[in-house]
Amino acid sequence: MKFIDGGVTAAEGFIAGGMYCGIRHNRSKPDLAMIYSQVPCAAAAVYTSNLVKGAPIQVTKRNLKNGRAQAVICNSGNANTCNFDGEEKAWRMCEIAGKALNIPAEDVVVASTGVIGQVLPIEPVEQAAPQLAASLSREGSAAAARAIMTTDTVEKEVAVELELGGKTVRLGGIAKGSGMIHPNMGTMLCFLTTDAAVAGPALDQAIRLAVRDTFNMVSIDGDTSTNDTLAILANGMAGNELLTESSADYPAFCEALKGLCARLARMLAKDGEGATKLLVGKVTGAETDEIARTVAKSVICSSLVKAAMFGADANWGRVLCAIGYAGVEVDVNRVDVSFTSRAGTIPVCRGGAGIAFSEDEAKRILTEDEVDINVELHAGSGSAEAYGCDLTYDYVKINGDYRT
Repeated sequence: MKFIDGGVTAAEGFIAGGMYCGIRHNRSKPDLAMIYSQVPCAAAAVYTSNLVKGAPIQVTKRNLKNGRAQAVICNSGNANTCNFDGEEKAWRMCEIAGKALNIPAEDVVVASTGVIGQVLPIEPVEQAAPQLAASLSREGSAAAARAIMTTDTVEKEVAVELELGGKTVRLGGIAKGSGMIHPNMGTMLCFLTTDAAVAGPALDQAIRLAVRDTFNMVSIDGDTSTNDTLAILANGMAGNELLTESSADYPAFCEALKGLCARLARMLAKDGEGATKLLVGKVTGAETDEIARTVAKSVICSSLVKAAMFGADANWGRVLCAIGYAGVEVDVNRVDVSFTSRAGTIPVCRGGAGIAFSEDEAKRILTEDEVDINVELHAGSGSAEAYGCDLTYDYVKINGDYRT
């Protein structure tokens, strides 16, 4: 597997694009994205665990009951959530996209992101969809990635390539998410494509396995969004033999999908609202992988740890505190902690107790824009990574007037 350019259109047969349609007040920010496959696809999706779900999720769930899709339409600037006419508007978006692309409305994945509780104006989508559909191209991934952004500061697009059964297969994706991210499913929004031929049940299993170790391990602020959706479309145009759970090439496909999701997950965490650095919680030596995942997520979610990392303060006691309330059995008297960045590694705790270290050296390491928080539990071979960011003054500024 290798990373390549192209994002969501790297896979054969996919085109995409984005434009400003008028949902946002700021005309400099595009607010409508579209992705289309030349042929119908096997499709699967995962959604937010929040009991309050955006209307587009309900419509997309119905559309994907048959495990098929051919296009995605997504707006930013308005979440279409907690509205009396939400599902009607979400279905209308499917109809609009279907007409513009000449496909059934039932074959469209619909998503929205933005402010909750404000009625979604459908007229801008109706007016812009034909123009957007006509503009879709193999170079349109970045435009689609920009159009789904809200408080994100950078576009998030990734693609990978690998050989399966003598055929070159590509997977690509775009994602958005900067705040209100603590998914327990996927991410705020993520759309993945592949030209691999994959049976529906195998595709569904593959994405759930990938999400478990990547997007489910992301937390920016502990808030689970109402609109989290991750959808994947597989059109089979690579010409490989159809992958099922028992195929010899299936593990390689799953590993590539996980690698793609992990790269996007890191991008989401690093672009957290107001963030100055990416934090990666790396837990090793756990009794099981599940315990490792729980501990890593607890550390990365700690507001005190996040604040300490913002200040480049090697306050390892906060890491142990987060381990202690993670809710799993851990012998704290065996825990080692160290911090790593491009500037080096510094051990700060051994056997659950502090050790002598240079505060100046620690600050130099923690000032970098990517920091690993390493936790060794000395209890087994389980391991996991979680992705987060520091907690800054700007996070409060951004969310203090997000709606107004």
